[in-house]
Amino acid sequence: VGLTAVQIGVALGARVIGMVRGADKMAPVREAGAHEVIDATACADLRATLREMGGADVVYDPVGAEPGEAAFGALHPGGHFLSIGFAAGRPPALPLNHALVKNITIHGFYWGSYRSLDPQALRASMAALFDLFAEGRLHPVAGDILPLDRVAEGYDLLRQGRSIGKVVITL
Repeated sequence: VGLTAVQIGVALGARVIGMVRGADKMAPVREAGAHEVIDATACADLRATLREMGGADVVYDPVGAEPGEAAFGALHPGGHFLSIGFAAGRPPALPLNHALVKNITIHGFYWGSYRSLDPQALRASMAALFDLFAEGRLHPVAGDILPLDRVAEGYDLLRQGRSIGKVVITL
């Protein structure tokens, strides 16, 4: 979801700061259009680094845990924190008093639930994504393409955070 989020942010005119775990993942994030890329494994203080880069108006957090907490701390007043997952294994512990004082909005977002919650919103968002794709502004990345008999390897790539782009299983 990270590379797609970078591309969507750029397509919508945002200055995008990407965060990766490992220097080997920096180039694909830059190629996706990120203006800045941080290797969290080589960054002593992620919040301070984000603030030095100008902070953020919107945080898109699929990771949670400490990286999510650090990104939350770099939000500008009136910012938006979008929590979409917990790849690090746990949600971020967000200081709600900071959300109050800085007028930060926290959005929990599980796209799949919109099939029943608001099907029209799901259709509209899919249509918007397909429009961006048709305009050449989104370029899905198929990082690992594996045959069905290697599906366990594909899951391991995802669990270990070693995949770049989508893991595609062919039949």
